[in-house]
Amino acid sequence: MTSFYPRPTTRRAPDLDSLTGIRSGKPSFYPEYRHSAERLRRVIHALDQISAALVRTVEGSEALVRAVVAAAADHLSARWVMFALVDGALPEAAPRHLVLGRDGVEVTDSGRLPDEIRGHVEQVSHGSFADDHDGDVRRRHAHVPIVLDGEVVGGFAAWTGPDRDIDATDESVLRILAGQTAAALQNCVLYQNLAAARQHQALDEERHRIARELHDSVTQYALSAGMQIELCRGEVTDPGLLMRLDTAKDLARRAVEQLRSAIYALSDDERDDKSLPAMLERLSSVHLPEDLRVEVRIGGHPVPLPAAAEQSLVRIAGEALFNTAVHAQARHAVVRLAYRADRVVLSVSDDGNGRPEEVRRILRAAGSGPSGEHRGLANMQNRARELGGTFAMTRSRLGGLQIQVSVPL
Repeated sequence: MTSFYPRPTTRRAPDLDSLTGIRSGKPSFYPEYRHSAERLRRVIHALDQISAALVRTVEGSEALVRAVVAAAADHLSARWVMFALVDGALPEAAPRHLVLGRDGVEVTDSGRLPDEIRGHVEQVSHGSFADDHDGDVRRRHAHVPIVLDGEVVGGFAAWTGPDRDIDATDESVLRILAGQTAAALQNCVLYQNLAAARQHQALDEERHRIARELHDSVTQYALSAGMQIELCRGEVTDPGLLMRLDTAKDLARRAVEQLRSAIYALSDDERDDKSLPAMLERLSSVHLPEDLRVEVRIGGHPVPLPAAAEQSLVRIAGEALFNTAVHAQARHAVVRLAYRADRVVLSVSDDGNGRPEEVRRILRAAGSGPSGEHRGLANMQNRARELGGTFAMTRSRLGGLQIQVSVPL
């Protein structure tokens, strides 16, 4: 009898393509799939370690090198991993080479290294990076150059155990690691230089602040103390007291001179241009009152002078500006440096209340007392004479005093 009910259909188990999205009838597919998945997992883990290593750029090249070598050793389960830089390349990077042995232990004694590994270190250090190993050796050994701007600057080398073959994926990971290491090492140097520059800038700003404070406060008090001592000398007749006051005034004068030297040293920047025009420019911009406007004008073609002569001229200009700021009550000063055919002429002019005849009288009396103010004028004159030049004081076109020094070339 014929049945009108449909025959029951046989239920088929889901095939491989419904589970993986890939159709394959090969019995070896699943093992290959598992192998590919494991390789992908290792690659992702390796790239994650590389990223974690490269972010240590700010810690310096040493921390970076140790991190990237450890990342390579972990990815390859390597028995040995070697990193080395070519001699002369990236000179500020350190260490120059690093070798990790079993269990990630760093080997610092080259005598404990196998000859092959020690030879690779020397080979890379000398700039040679030939890959002449046969197929069997390359299954357990890989080395990849570190290239920066088209030039080999170093290299990685790794040796694995008998149960770990190095495949194309591993070599790709090592090339990525090498390329990123080159850029990161360069960034380390740039970052360290930037940090050093910022630190130097902060130190310069602090030095200039201290110089200004010394000029605006401590030096003024020392000068006032000397003036008070001079007033007391006029009212004392006891020879013993006069001798002590003279000693005190001499000490005050020496303190002012030491302060001026300290101010100049703090204001001087070793990195800056050491030419005479440049030193005068810096001199006019530091440790002077804010209400004193100073201009520097250079005439003629600058000619280098002996270092001692240029330093003496800078000291003369500094002394003149100091006197202008402290004693002349000036608001405007002009420093002129003129290079002529046979001589250099330096002048400092101001619009203060100084009078040439009065200053000349003070200069003539400089030998009779230890006044710091008198000593400064005498020092300027003596420096000019030591250079074989002349020292003169005249009325300035600005209305105040002009100090002029003429030195033969």
